[in-house]
Amino acid sequence: MSILYDEGQQAIATESRRVLDARMDKARLLKLLEETGSHDQPFWDTAVEQGWTALAIPEEFGGLGLGLVELGLVAQAAGAATSGAPFLTAGYGLSSALLQGGSDDLKSAWLPRLAAGEVTAAIAFAEGNAILPASPSVTYVDGKLTGTKPAVVGGAKADVALVWAKGPNGPVLAVAELAGAARNPLSSYDNTRLHADLAFSGTPATLVAEGAAAQALALDALARMAVVTAHEQVGGAEALLTIARDYAVTRKAFGQLIGAFQSIKHRISEMYGLVEIARANCIHAAASEGQSNFLIAAADARISATEAYDTNARDCMQIHGGIGVTWELGLHLHMRRARSLAAEQGNLLFWEDVLVNQLTGEAA
Repeated sequence: MSILYDEGQQAIATESRRVLDARMDKARLLKLLEETGSHDQPFWDTAVEQGWTALAIPEEFGGLGLGLVELGLVAQAAGAATSGAPFLTAGYGLSSALLQGGSDDLKSAWLPRLAAGEVTAAIAFAEGNAILPASPSVTYVDGKLTGTKPAVVGGAKADVALVWAKGPNGPVLAVAELAGAARNPLSSYDNTRLHADLAFSGTPATLVAEGAAAQALALDALARMAVVTAHEQVGGAEALLTIARDYAVTRKAFGQLIGAFQSIKHRISEMYGLVEIARANCIHAAASEGQSNFLIAAADARISATEAYDTNARDCMQIHGGIGVTWELGLHLHMRRARSLAAEQGNLLFWEDVLVNQLTGEAA
């Protein structure tokens, strides 16, 4: 695939950005930061209406049959608008796992509903600092899950979860309807991510994969979601670059525009460089979907996008000075989203380890 987007992909990028810019409400989003168990419902309604939930699902299951490139472009627009809900990314993770490892019955049961936006998904893998714990506390025995998954993103509202658990013969991936699980919504730095503890007590679940196959499938799902999240981070980082630039060419200090000061010029230049490096890595990762180098490309994208969003959130706030920390300006939206996204689907340490392991494996 060319590193340049084709006309159809450019149209998706332009239209998704136009729609979200028209429907974003900063006051609504700021309010959601302080409400436990609430998310940006207008965004999710828009995602379903626009068919974004169906983008990467094959046509035979009611999807549009596109791929990671197109979904990434939508995520980039969502990141720029700081509107969003975790279900778009998690739904893609679940659907990709089912397409690669699920039975025909599982595919038929869930993929059409995920494509139509009738159900929302969560990914329940991590426990504490372990993204894929070697010995999960949640167990899978005789088709039932028992145990607790802490701080699951989207867990407060999701209808179904893909769960990493311990089975009789090693790790397993299982799909469970969350109507059979107890939820404990958590207050977090970014409440729109709907973090919740999920407590399973003999909750019925269906096996997707076990053993080494489960390990490979879980890592692939994490990588695919990480690429979507990296696009979202790039969208946010680019929006912050634009905000900082626009402020620097209008705000005056000591009788001149602050954009004339070298310290501001250099900082904005560095912000631009981080965005473009991360963007290039995201394009490469999305284009590498299904190829042997996908894990390396996904790790590259995730690491560079996390650095770009975190750095630009900090620097944009500092360029604005005192006004940057005010609630009315709204930079809290990006600052909190940057920190929350940095921890989802594995933090920097996790993806750095993945990158090193893949590179040393290739060298060997």
